[in-house]
Order: sequence, then structure tokens, then C-alpha cells
Amino acid sequence: MSDGTEKPRGRLSGKVSIVTGGASGIGEATCLLFAREGATVIVVDIQSDKGQALAARIREGGGKAEFLHCDMAVHAQVKAMIEYAGNTYGRLDVLVNNAAVESPLAEVDTTEEEYDRIMDVNVKGVFLATKYAVPLMKRNGGGSIVNISSAYGMIGSPGFAAYHASKGAVRLLTKSTAVTHARDGVRANSIHPGAVDTPLLREAINTNPDPQRFETTVANMQPIGRLGRPEEIAYGCLYLASDESKFCVGSELSIDGGMVAQ
Repeated sequence: MSDGTEKPRGRLSGKVSIVTGGASGIGEATCLLFAREGATVIVVDIQSDKGQALAARIREGGGKAEFLHCDMAVHAQVKAMIEYAGNTYGRLDVLVNNAAVESPLAEVDTTEEEYDRIMDVNVKGVFLATKYAVPLMKRNGGGSIVNISSAYGMIGSPGFAAYHASKGAVRLLTKSTAVTHARDGVRANSIHPGAVDTPLLREAINTNPDPQRFETTVANMQPIGRLGRPEEIAYGCLYLASDESKFCVGSELSIDGGMVAQ
């Protein structure tokens, strides 16, 4: 994710971080960048093999990381995830709520079961992680919560009804958290990626009847004319996680190649 010309600056030195959905895509890039900048990274995912491999890769490179299996739709597992950070490290400085699932279907084609699955992971998971992270952060003087929403948490498009609803909910949940806990030193901000070349999007492209045309169409939805790269979102996470963004409270960071600006 780096050409090797940029040297780490220790922007997260001494911080303990949790990144959900950390085993691949935006989460993986964020874990790698956080570790490079000095954070202890708890890689959280349901993809155990990939998560363990990533944590090992970080450790082999001299970073601090471990893997924790957690289904963000399961209350007890989310609570245990936050408690693990507190019991193991005595603190939690950064929580990146990145884990998400999606469906391309419009509301008329979405089953109740599919709607519930998407909302459970994408919204309830963020809600629960925040619920248990805030007291732990307050205990140590504050922290940063970075919620990965979407450009489609701000604007609409055909289909993806439940996914869009979930990302809009994350956007406003972030603001509620931000204004409620700002004076406790707990900051909450949201990031709104456009179309990013992640395994999830790549799967959708590769299973399309005309992959090349579909990829071009998706890329051209963004004025920049290309897909985003996971590390480009990770750098936004780094900024919001670091002390450089201490005055950012309830902000929306669009990293979308100009999609929302149209």
C-alpha cells in the first residue's frame, strides 16, 4: 500500500485501536497504516484465516497486532470485543467501525430477513461497539470513533435500498455520538467513501455479465474517473484517529472522487 518513499511519523504512537472488518479491503489498509504509524491494532473480522494472517504480517513487519473474531451482529460478541481491549490493554483510543454487508436489491425485492441482516451488521454493530467503547474511552481521557458510512449515506442511487438506509443511519448515529460525548473527549466522525476497489466490489464486477463495461460505468460515476483505492480511505481514518483532528466533531469526510460534489 506504500511505495516505500513515505516514512512513518508515529502519528498513532501509544494508541490502542480496534478496526472492525479489518481483514480485507478498507479495513486491511487501515490496519496496515495504523500499525505503521505506531498503533497497537486489534484486527476484528469474521474472516479468521485472513485476519490472523494480517495480524501476523503486521507483527513480522515490526508492528503490534492481534486478531479477534467477532460477528458485529451479535451483541455478546461486540461487548466482549470492547471488554477485551480494556482487559488486555487497559484502554481503547481508536475505534474504526468499518464492518459492513450489502445487497444490490431495491426495497421491493429485499426480504425482511435480508434487511434485518444488513441493519444488524451495519447499524446495530456500530451502535453496540460505540455503546461499550465510549465508557472505556472516557476512563482514559477520551478517544476517537471513526464510522465508515458511504457516499450513499448522503445521496441516493438505484437499488441497494437496505444498504443505503443503513449508511444513512450510521451518518446520523455518528453525529448523535459526537454531540453527546464531545465534552468527554470522545470524538466521533464519519467517512463517506465512493466506489473503492475492495474485494466486495471486485466480486460484483467479476460476476457481472460484462465486467469491463460495468467497472467503467462504476468508475465514471465519480468525476475523477477511476475507482478509489483502499489506502486512500485509510489515510482519512488515520487523520481522524490522530490528535491532528482534535477539532473534528461530528464531521463528514467524503473520500469519493467527487461523487457527492456533483
